[in-house]
Amino acid sequence: MRAIRIHESGGPEKLRLDVLPDPEPGAGQLCIRVEAAGVNFIDTYHRSGLYPVSLPRILGGEAAGVVTAVGGGVAGFKVGDRVASARAAGGYAETAVLSVEHTVSLPEGISSPLAAALLAQGLTAHCLACDVFPLHPGDIALVHAAAGGVGLLLVQIAKKRGARVLATVGSEAKAAWAQAAGADAVCVYTQENFAAAARAFTDGRGVDVVYDGVGRDTFAGTLDSLRPRGMFVSFGNASGAVPPFAPLVLMQKGSLYFTRPTMGDYTATPAELKARVDELFAWVQSGALRVTIGATFPLAAAADAHRALEGRLTTGKVLLLP
Repeated sequence: MRAIRIHESGGPEKLRLDVLPDPEPGAGQLCIRVEAAGVNFIDTYHRSGLYPVSLPRILGGEAAGVVTAVGGGVAGFKVGDRVASARAAGGYAETAVLSVEHTVSLPEGISSPLAAALLAQGLTAHCLACDVFPLHPGDIALVHAAAGGVGLLLVQIAKKRGARVLATVGSEAKAAWAQAAGADAVCVYTQENFAAAARAFTDGRGVDVVYDGVGRDTFAGTLDSLRPRGMFVSFGNASGAVPPFAPLVLMQKGSLYFTRPTMGDYTATPAELKARVDELFAWVQSGALRVTIGATFPLAAAADAHRALEGRLTTGKVLLLP
């Protein structure tokens, strides 16, 4: 099979197309023919070394396709089934290994590209809005990078739960995407102070929660956007890691809460994963949740996909199509 591997950490140029033996599933595992693989910021963190991994490594934790082989002790899946996982082992490949406990079946109407565009970022958005800071009618949320893959889904889910949403984006073109997703107001943070916009949006009080997947560049402003006892939800590092800070700052800014969740801890059991996925799929099938595929690349062009993602040149989801 063909696969994209890194042999050392670094920039997108470190992504190498290798030809490798097809993997075999172990106990509790499936092999799939990958029809679509999600490209996510965590892949760039693994590549750059921000999140160290063993080398060489096939990148990609999100894949959807058709089961080609079943390992020992597997129940509920068979060869030919259409499945997807947001915790795959090496999704940037023609064949990938999935753990059964992290795999879901795809219903009618959910294609492999749609599943790969929805799963990781949809689960993240669902966890953030429904559990990390569970939004209720009347809550006010600030969503950073609202035209990105997580952002577009998070804005829609927040509105479904009755919240008011202030979205931030990096350009006027992306503002239209956030508005179409349902944001009540949009701030182009490259042109205006988003903390000031948050205060204006809330008559000076500050927002109840900020969902921040940007990291370093938005950290200080996010603290200044929150109401007393508001919550700073830091879930990504698109601009780089959040700098070290003293907990005393949270007191000084109004007894704020700070949390750094990961989707894996909110899909810790097959039952919890299934419950979240079933709700996401139902929303998509009913038309209540729109999934945006912003760009697709062939497997061999994975480096170009990383450059587009890191360069903030995309909206919605980026996919590799082996």
